[in-house]
Amino acid sequence: MRVQGGCQCGAIRYEAEVDPATSAICHCSDCQKFSGSAWRPIVRARAADFRLTGEPRVYVKTAESGTKRGQAFCPDCGSSLYAFTPPDPEIVSLRLGSVDQRAELPPQRQIWCASALPWALDISGLPASPKQ
Repeated sequence: MRVQGGCQCGAIRYEAEVDPATSAICHCSDCQKFSGSAWRPIVRARAADFRLTGEPRVYVKTAESGTKRGQAFCPDCGSSLYAFTPPDPEIVSLRLGSVDQRAELPPQRQIWCASALPWALDISGLPASPKQ
């Protein structure tokens, strides 16, 4: 599936070919901190199928597994855009919130559930409001 996306302020845009089957929710503690949420939805793209305009800032974090992960975000508005394994990534994990077609990419699985906040695995019973 072809997708486009970018940051909140529009300084950075991308397009990529993604496999909808790779859409997931990550519950790892790093994703919780980076997103400021209980989880972070992602979808994967091959780096060869990812095109970027603009200059993101990259923060490199060593994950719990010991793997270094580059976290790309907009230096102007702070929007989280994607992650990759430096120096030569084969896969880019797009932050689903930055994908224009995010409604068409429902998560197919959840990962790092051992780190999930206990209440975050089922919010279906919470009262819902269409706006604030």
